[in-house]
Amino acid sequence: MAETPLWLQGRSAVVAAADPSEWRDGLPDYDLSHEVMPRQRTHHFEPGSLEAVVEGIVQVFEMEVSHKKDPATWVSMAADRFRTNVNGGPWATAADIAEIGSYNVLIGDSVFYPTGQETFDSSHRMFHRAFPGGFFWEVLEVLTPPPTVTVKWRHWGVFEGEYHGFQPTGQTIEMYGVSIAKLSDDLRLVEVEHYYDPNDFLGRLTGGCPVAHRES
Repeated sequence: MAETPLWLQGRSAVVAAADPSEWRDGLPDYDLSHEVMPRQRTHHFEPGSLEAVVEGIVQVFEMEVSHKKDPATWVSMAADRFRTNVNGGPWATAADIAEIGSYNVLIGDSVFYPTGQETFDSSHRMFHRAFPGGFFWEVLEVLTPPPTVTVKWRHWGVFEGEYHGFQPTGQTIEMYGVSIAKLSDDLRLVEVEHYYDPNDFLGRLTGGCPVAHRES
């Protein structure tokens, strides 16, 4: 029986298999996610189900793009041909994500976000500060199976820290979307299209006041 590929074994297995030099700032810590997410998620799936497998692939992907420096070490995707976009916008490669950061790529152009002003590191610090208790992602439904997987998802966290000068409200901020992912034969990500409203999400962090138009 063939061994389960590393990228389908979950984040802990990928962390254990990686060389320590691959990480940006040491080993990532997901203890908070393991503690909080099971209580706050709205859907639970059986291990080995298509929904659980898809969620696991995305979790590994998110970990790698956030914490691994070199796309050549990202096992969750075919990095040499991977591309992604948001709402039909321009395509970004794995190299683009590694250079400017996943937040900058996945939010795109929004009046509620300082587009072009945030680096990889500063964008991650900004959202970690806004959501110190974690910013979680779950699969709601898988609409189509591989090789082209269509997923409905939910992303959420409690707004407990400052966001770009705007004070926290203590409210749970949720966003919903659909992603269409093309997978390779060995179930690695090749292409992902995301569809969601970033302005609805960011507007709730800023009280509807565009960041780009704020006085300094």
